[in-house]
Amino acid sequence: MQSRARVTLALQHKEADRIAIHDGLWATTADRWHREGMPADKSDSAYFGWEFAGFGGDVTLQLPTQCIEETGDYRITKGSDGAVVKNWKGQSSTPEMIEFTVRTRADWEALKSRMTWNDTRGDWPGQLKDYEEAQRLGLFTFASFYTGFTRTCDMCGTDTVLMAMADDPGWVQDMLMTRAELCVQIAERMMARGFDFDAGWIWDDLGFKQRSFFSTDMYRELVMPAHRLVCEAFKARGKFMILHSCGYIMELAPLIIETGFDCLQPIEVKAGNDMLALKRLYGDKLSFMGGIDVRAMADPDPAVIEREIAGKIPIMKHGGGYIYHSDHSVPDNVSFPQYNRVRELVALHGSY
Repeated sequence: MQSRARVTLALQHKEADRIAIHDGLWATTADRWHREGMPADKSDSAYFGWEFAGFGGDVTLQLPTQCIEETGDYRITKGSDGAVVKNWKGQSSTPEMIEFTVRTRADWEALKSRMTWNDTRGDWPGQLKDYEEAQRLGLFTFASFYTGFTRTCDMCGTDTVLMAMADDPGWVQDMLMTRAELCVQIAERMMARGFDFDAGWIWDDLGFKQRSFFSTDMYRELVMPAHRLVCEAFKARGKFMILHSCGYIMELAPLIIETGFDCLQPIEVKAGNDMLALKRLYGDKLSFMGGIDVRAMADPDPAVIEREIAGKIPIMKHGGGYIYHSDHSVPDNVSFPQYNRVRELVALHGSY
């Protein structure tokens, strides 16, 4: 069975030959694994047999970018949404957000006109070539959009956005809807060029540990309309919609279903999510991708990851609706032999 058919069955809540698999690595994880024996002549996706291929366009303000400072340890850059960010070299971590070009409604209004379609928002011939190769390989393809609450925080600062959600919600909704409209425009232009995606995929982190960033009422009022705009564009073409949200998601799950999403990923255990409870409560309406604790992968006692996978996958795969993934992305404290054991366990418990 090809990957596209296997993933499609999972999203339709049907059983295939085995569960579909996907994952992601920190860059430093890949570096470690190459030192530990992972072949350097294959991509991570090809080597592990991951079953998705994503494509997309630039949804930023397209402001000039620059490197402000670089040392042997870190790099400080100004990105195309105007945010100044510090990233460490040689280690993977959350970037440090230093300052922002967009801090007020007036700043946004002055730059909003840049958030429109133009042909420079992607390497369309190059991506189309890669898409055609993914089709040849039978992969499940998706249009990928980093948009919504988190992208707005990255542009303006989390404190600014959260306070504005209470004090100036119209501004926040305008930023969210403007970028969502651009996502739809890019998707439509790509599909007109020959991309026939299986799904759309929004990346938007909505929670932190044990809590969402905002109430369910605020999600419904401010964030949901932007998510729904993208969902409806894909649903009108008969496509699936996937939501990536780091952090705690339990309280928002019913609204995620109402918005139009078919699948939730990655279901972070360390944020307090209970994937088995989500399956029990919403498994007839929502599929799940993830939920395998990377802390268990890194534990020196192999029995820990064995319990983690044996205790979850047999339940999650029942009746379809589950795709293997780590509960975020695999960090560099997981060795190559440890991850190979994860693969073996997923194959053992993920077959039908």
